[in-house]
Amino acid sequence: MADKSAIDKSGRPFKMPIEWGKVREFARAIKDPNPAYFDPEPARREYGGVPIPVTFLMTSAFWQDEYSMPAVQFDLGRVLHGEQEFELLKPIYVGDVLTGVTRVADVYDKAGSRGGTMTFTVLETTYTKEKGERVAISRSVILETGQPVKPG
Repeated sequence: MADKSAIDKSGRPFKMPIEWGKVREFARAIKDPNPAYFDPEPARREYGGVPIPVTFLMTSAFWQDEYSMPAVQFDLGRVLHGEQEFELLKPIYVGDVLTGVTRVADVYDKAGSRGGTMTFTVLETTYTKEKGERVAISRSVILETGQPVKPG
């Protein structure tokens, strides 16, 4: 079960360089046809740079390590990803280097419909650009069920 005393504890900052090749690959993978992800010149003229797709910040998981996540213990046999939200505060472009910090924003319990108590942990990652300017916030809700999740 997630430790409720972990609320407001943060992991260590991590760096995430925004690279054009990765933005392009991601846009292709999600089948986003926006030409801004594929041709830098028109993107610079129209947007001021090659922007990122809204959900691109999910790739920050590849830049994080065990120290950049808050020390929350889950029983992995009972964990589900419940929700994901992105709040984009300012444009993020190819060439930016973001710093992310993840913290436990909330932990709460609810009775499960199949018995047992579910624990909900809200992880919030704040992203800043090189000069400390906040550009995005990502929120993930992780559920720990009262009993192991059955495949199916």
